[in-house]
Amino acid sequence: MSSVLDRRPAPPVAAPRPAPPKRRTRVLALPEARWALAALLLFLAALPLDLAGAPAWAWGPLYALAYATGGWEPGWAGLQALREKTLDVDLLMIVAALGAAAVGQVMDGALLIVIFATSGALEAIATARTADSVRGLLDLAPATATRLTAGPGPAEETVPVEELAVGDTVLVRPGERIGADGRVLDGASEVDQATITGEPLPVAKRPGDEVFAGTLNGTGALRVRVERDATDSVIARIVAMVEEASETKAPTQLFIEKVEQRYSLGMVAATLAVFAVPLALGAAFTDSLLRAMTFMIVASPCAVVLATMPPLLSAIANAGRHGVLVKSAVVMERLGQVDTVALDKTGTLTEGTPRVTDIRPLPAAGLTEDQLLALAAAAEHPSEHPLARALVDAARTRRLPLATAEDFTATPGVGVTATVGGRTVTVRAPERDCPATGSTVAALEGAGRTAVVVATDGTPVGVLGLADRLRPDAAATVRALTALTGDAPALLTGDNPRAARRLAEEAGLGEVRAQLLPQDKAAAVQEWERAGRKVLVVGDGVNDAPALAAAHTGLAMGRAGSDLALETADAVIVRDELATVPAVVALSRRARTLVVQNLAVAGAFITVLVAWDLLAPLPLPLGVLGHEGSTVLVGLNGLRLLREAAWTGALRAGGTA
Repeated sequence: MSSVLDRRPAPPVAAPRPAPPKRRTRVLALPEARWALAALLLFLAALPLDLAGAPAWAWGPLYALAYATGGWEPGWAGLQALREKTLDVDLLMIVAALGAAAVGQVMDGALLIVIFATSGALEAIATARTADSVRGLLDLAPATATRLTAGPGPAEETVPVEELAVGDTVLVRPGERIGADGRVLDGASEVDQATITGEPLPVAKRPGDEVFAGTLNGTGALRVRVERDATDSVIARIVAMVEEASETKAPTQLFIEKVEQRYSLGMVAATLAVFAVPLALGAAFTDSLLRAMTFMIVASPCAVVLATMPPLLSAIANAGRHGVLVKSAVVMERLGQVDTVALDKTGTLTEGTPRVTDIRPLPAAGLTEDQLLALAAAAEHPSEHPLARALVDAARTRRLPLATAEDFTATPGVGVTATVGGRTVTVRAPERDCPATGSTVAALEGAGRTAVVVATDGTPVGVLGLADRLRPDAAATVRALTALTGDAPALLTGDNPRAARRLAEEAGLGEVRAQLLPQDKAAAVQEWERAGRKVLVVGDGVNDAPALAAAHTGLAMGRAGSDLALETADAVIVRDELATVPAVVALSRRARTLVVQNLAVAGAFITVLVAWDLLAPLPLPLGVLGHEGSTVLVGLNGLRLLREAAWTGALRAGGTA
């Protein structure tokens, strides 16, 4: 936590530059989404006509168009894969759908086409959004910088940040974003570097201090010596880590791909055998073909697909109604697998805004707490600094009258001075080795507070402590997560160790890792993942994005979360309610239980029907009835999670009811 106190109202010419426009890929701009939507609409148009008994010419062309719009792309991709000697389930499902149509089960085939087209569209949308968010992160760094050139007099030139070289000196004016990683040569200011370190307050920068590209300069001018190329800056490394983690496939995904190959090859071989063997033994061609097509239908994994999707999609819908946006069914399944939780501090466990926690008048001053706070708030009133707002808000909460401040000045790196009621009032950072305030300041900082000293006419009269408050539901959430996973959540933060340990004690957290840069957070998550843990990371800032991407599952706080964190995370808490974290984990576990139940039912039906078809002729109507019956059964079972009682049960299971 910063102890920065230097501030003054920024002059009009030094206003911060407007934020870059957000980059968003329009959903319907993606061809996969357009084809999937067309297939769905055609299917929905044909289905009521089919069920109502309309003539085939009324609904047949609509189904045919649904096959074409939803199936041509995965079919073409499957054919391309065959050229590389790879057979995937998508192509197999296209064949199964065509086989179903060949024996009269046109609706079954169309439904299968729509399911897989929609799945492909969702994957394309997620990939595009991730790419947009990574490109948007690059906009944090300015496009140009002011480089100082050597010569008989000071000279300035505006150059693209890509042209800055190590050793160059750049001028950063008030309100500008810093163009490169470097070290301050001259000047004093405060820099908002929450995008890199997650610190809730601006940090004082003086000669010798390090600064980062993309961070926002405050009210002072800085001369900075460039120490890293643009491609090696912290912000560029964040982009690289997010891209790398987003492209890495989880072991579960690799396992599924292997199973796909074996299942696809096995089903094709079995279908051909069911057709060829009876034919070779003298069976009629039509009977052999009908039996093979019946086998294709009853062995089709429609019920298996629905065994998985309804519970997960129902859980997603239920969670969405209660303020948790889960981006895919895969994410909902993964949430229930986590056994380790890592929480960010600022904006996640805490409210993200500093508040006055301690008011300590010095005995010799003869002031009450209210008098000390009113004096400091009056002096700070003209300032827009977060600490100043905290002091003014605290005074207003106590309904203290504030005198008018005159002759307000701010000294970068020091504090503010104003005339209040005829006295010169100073609110500033603590001075080292000051006998009057030393012990009080040490006690506050030891408790993880930011200490400020208030003086009148040069004499200290009191010390104020400020801190970012723990969310009211933080401790209960930590207890619930501990009960669910069997281990207390860890804390990953860029704040100082004393503040981190203090907060961990209040919230009941386990392991604490403090003063972490984004790469450090990601490294900690990767360390746990290599140890065999399935990590859930909960965060809100750009600095959390690499850890969110590296984790088994990432969950972002939505109300104040950065664009990159929201896009990189697998799920978003839209309403900013921390208590929903254990609830959605418990809901996911319930969904996974229903998935297992449905897979068992679907597997049993497929096994019985396939065995029947192999051992004795299975009547096609009975095969379709069994196939559709299992599909409906597992679908209805999965939809149970749409009920309000499912969320209430998740809250209770998560210990947050």
